[in-house]
Amino acid sequence: MTSRQRSADSNSLSPRRRTVVKAAAATAVLAAPLAAAWPAGAVEAPAFLHGVASGDPLPDGILLWTRVTPTAEAVPGSGLGPDTEVGWVVARDKAFTSVVAKGSVTATAASDHTVKADVRGLAPATDYWFRFSAGGTDSPAARTRTAPAADAAVTNLRFGVVSCANWEAGYFSSYRHLAARGDLDAWLHLGDYIYEYGTGDYGTRDTVVRQHAPTHEILTLADYRIRHGKYKTDPDLQALHTVAPVVAIWDDHEFANDAWSGGAENHTEGAEGAWSARQAAAKQAYFEWMPVRPALAGTTYRRLRFGKLADLSLLDLRSFRSQQAAVGNGSVDDPDRTITGRAQLDWLKAGLKSSDTTWRLVGNSVMISPFAIGSLSADLLRPLAELLGLPKEGLALNTDQWDGYTDDRRELLAHLRSNAIRNTVFLTGDIHMAWANDVPVDAGTYPLSASAATEFVVTSVSSDNLDDILKVPEGTVTALAAPVIQVANRHVHWVDTDRHGYGVLDITADRAQMDYYVLSDKTKANATSSWARSYRTRTGTQKVERTYTPV
Repeated sequence: MTSRQRSADSNSLSPRRRTVVKAAAATAVLAAPLAAAWPAGAVEAPAFLHGVASGDPLPDGILLWTRVTPTAEAVPGSGLGPDTEVGWVVARDKAFTSVVAKGSVTATAASDHTVKADVRGLAPATDYWFRFSAGGTDSPAARTRTAPAADAAVTNLRFGVVSCANWEAGYFSSYRHLAARGDLDAWLHLGDYIYEYGTGDYGTRDTVVRQHAPTHEILTLADYRIRHGKYKTDPDLQALHTVAPVVAIWDDHEFANDAWSGGAENHTEGAEGAWSARQAAAKQAYFEWMPVRPALAGTTYRRLRFGKLADLSLLDLRSFRSQQAAVGNGSVDDPDRTITGRAQLDWLKAGLKSSDTTWRLVGNSVMISPFAIGSLSADLLRPLAELLGLPKEGLALNTDQWDGYTDDRRELLAHLRSNAIRNTVFLTGDIHMAWANDVPVDAGTYPLSASAATEFVVTSVSSDNLDDILKVPEGTVTALAAPVIQVANRHVHWVDTDRHGYGVLDITADRAQMDYYVLSDKTKANATSSWARSYRTRTGTQKVERTYTPV
């Protein structure tokens, strides 16, 4: 998402951006990162300050992750600290009396003292407990869960769904409330796990609730490592990582705003180094710090299966995409422009066609449903354009989403229709709003034309949405904008432009239901959570309908 726009014909840095770049160069010394990353008080190394996590569940395995701090100076991004042996153990019980697997890995400065253990030989659809140890110190114990066997007749699956967590804009209470449920098979993070901006440079209602580290815009491998490390100190995020495995994909802010294969809106080639180097640094830090198993080197697209009930195709919509369309930069309908890349689109189509599960879920970082702004008043159009990354006059669509790559979308939806592929559900983040959409084959004639799939979009954990940008009371913008948006987009069943929170996706053979939850106040560490709405798609319908109680 875009908080500020650079003009299409200018690559100049604003005075504020120049200050950020100078700050980045100035922090080659480690004093500031060390002070920011190492907590005050008597903490003795080795220590597990960044929690533990698991991810990418398989029927016979799980990926375990932690980061050890072997010495006081070996903080994230420092490049300091000795090689350290880290043991891991997996058991059937929290007391670790029934150990089923154990081993060790070596944490080194070359991997920022992060470690992963890809444990296999486990039983399907089973809860396990795990922990790490180093130098006589044990990490916290955590629960994880394997996926069902590929041929298992699964009656129910339940996933938490989140995206867009800006550290400076508020607290991560959504993670705490998901962790407290205790009923998740896994949780999906659909992108923008971290943000790259310097302090105060991204939307916070003009108030930095808590300052991140480093304070400058992150550009180097050390920068990205420090920022990931800061996020992993959040107690609510740590809590969620200790109760269920995560299935994560990246979006743009794990790199830079509106990233594409050759650059980003928030990257100035030369003044901020080479994009290729920045992208490589961001990817390296991501794979070091996230319990993600890359199917192909340098990408997050992959597929997981949960018995006969569902498979989950996870997309990488940043590594291969063409630059976003803008004045003088091509048409959104240009067939030579792509959001997926040819290989990934073919992989997705083949997987959807060959799938023998009841549901085909797609982890999708940006909205695939078409979106026309309609006749919004100027005072609403301007902030909406800012949030979506649109020109404030002109194009009435979001060129960073699938709307900017209509040929890829047309090919994918035609594939679903021509092959009679049912029960495809896109799970989406990015837009800092909650949506429940049909995905029409032809938006211009909908509902007379068919719906090829459905889409549930979750709002942000903390990143600013429309009421934050306008600095008005929560709910004000939704009341004004939602009816206009729905008139111009008849496939949109619901949109909430203002609130923050998370989703819970519950799947049975008969339906896939998204329960939307909202927070009382993202700026309060003790924010409460309440159910807002629920929508479901019943098997075979390819359409969304409202339901009036959460699962």
